[in-house]
Amino acid sequence: MAEFAVNNKIHLAIKVSLFMANYRRELRIGANIRRKSRKSNRVCRENDEDLEESRSSIEKKTQER
Repeated sequence: MAEFAVNNKIHLAIKVSLFMANYRRELRIGANIRRKSRKSNRVCRENDEDLEESRSSIEKKTQER
C-alpha cells in the first residue's frame, strides 16, 4: 500500500505521479480517486489561501530583519 501511495501521488517538482512519469499513463485502480467534491475543493482553496498568507507573513518578517 505504501508503494502504491507514493507512486500515485502527484509530486510538486514534476507535476505528475511517478507512475505517469515512468509509464506515460495513469495508474488504474477501478475508481476515480482524484475526483473531488465541491466541499473538498473549497477546503483546498482555503488551505491554499492560508498557506499563501503564512508565506507572505514570513517573507515580510524576514525582510524587516
